This record gives sequence, C-alpha cells and structure tokens, in this order.
Amino acid sequence: MLNTQKKMPSADDTERAERLREVLVALYEVNKRIPVIVEGKKDAAALKKLGLVGDIITLHSGKGLYEFCEDIAEKFARVVILLDWDEKGEKLNSLVAEHLRGHWEEFSAFRGIIKILCQKDIKDVEGIPKLLGRLEGDEQPR
Repeated sequence: MLNTQKKMPSADDTERAERLREVLVALYEVNKRIPVIVEGKKDAAALKKLGLVGDIITLHSGKGLYEFCEDIAEKFARVVILLDWDEKGEKLNSLVAEHLRGHWEEFSAFRGIIKILCQKDIKDVEGIPKLLGRLEGDEQPR
C-alpha cells in the first residue's frame, strides 16, 4: 500500500518557502517591466510555472555571449540576471554581468537571495518549483 500521507514541512522549511515566495512575488512585479535572463528553456519554463508573465530571455539562443549581450544592451535599459549558481552558471553570470555593466546591478539581490534560499538543495533555476513544493509540503507546487 502506498503511503499517501503528506510529510509536514518543518518550521525552517516553511520559513524558507515563505521567504522564497516573497522574493518570487517581488520578481514577478519587476518582471512585468524588466526582462529576466536565464540560462536555458527549462529555466524559463520554471519561472513561467512560478507565475512570471514578463519577458524571460534564454542565454543559449545560438548567439555568442558577446553578441547576445550587445543585443540585450541595445534593446533593454535594465535587466534581471538570474543564471544558475552551479560552477558553469557562476562563470556565465560573471561574464554576462561584466558585458551588461550598468543594466542589472539594481536587481542583483534577486539572484543572491534566491541562491541563498535554495543553495543547500538545488543549484539551478529550473529546480525552484519542485523545491518550493517540497518546502511547502506539496507534491506539486502551487
């Protein structure tokens, strides 16, 4: 027989989930006006699953990094950089941040806080919906 009981989240998990939701609500509001840059399609899909409705731009779009950043700088005055925080993501984040200097700094807290809230469990944007569901004691995220 399958165990259908839900595991009750710990107080720490509940607090982390609430803080993560607060950050995501703030990101949702910013994303209505400002595009978010992510690494790939799965990251973009995860943010849409979390309710973001604005522009979500994937880094891996067939262009070189420099050309990608040039296009972004021409099209947008401001962006949110939300790349993964694994080793590859950290390197990409540094490069993109350098190329887009002056366009993203006011939104740097989003990645920093999300990274802190998720780091011991996941290292990528695509894992946020599942992590949030687990922290809230849900099988599926809301």
